Amino acid sequence: MEVFTSWRTWAEARAALPVEPAALDVLDRAAASAQRWHGEQRRPTGVPYVEHLLEALEAMACGAGVTDTGVLAAVLLHDTVEDTDATVPEIEDGFGPDVAELVDWVTKPPAAGGGRQAKRAAKSAYLRRLGDAPDRAVLVKLADRVSNVQRLDRMPPDFQRRYYAETVTYVMPLARPHPWFAAWYEDWRETYAHLR
Repeated sequence: MEVFTSWRTWAEARAALPVEPAALDVLDRAAASAQRWHGEQRRPTGVPYVEHLLEALEAMACGAGVTDTGVLAAVLLHDTVEDTDATVPEIEDGFGPDVAELVDWVTKPPAAGGGRQAKRAAKSAYLRRLGDAPDRAVLVKLADRVSNVQRLDRMPPDFQRRYYAETVTYVMPLARPHPWFAAWYEDWRETYAHLR
């Protein structure tokens, strides 16, 4: 299973991105905005949040070979509305309606009620709704989840089992029309088959 962890900084990503120079202006702004909004946030593994965004970007650009500037910008910004004080209108003001729509599609709405079951139900509803999302928004979600699951073994065992089941149930079907992602997720499923 291929793992996407080569880029730790925007400078490293920028130097290796297989895109036209004209795309770099938008992506420079998206990376700077994501860094500003996420600030000092950390992933559950303790790494700076920006590393997750760069892993997803690497999977999208170098793995799946997607060079669509709007999609790549949305990958960098995909968690800003969900995890920071950024809003969809702010994304639209800075990056246009196309990128804002992609970010909006992949933003999980807050759960009604604060309990664990309410949060899980809201997440399941959100993942099911992605079945109606445009292909480009689905690509953003697929790259996001690649980053989240590629090193699933670093998470607590109960989380691993739950996240494996969620990925197989909701995310892998989204990958079927996208050959590179479909193959990657099949390899991933076999790597983590012990979690069935």
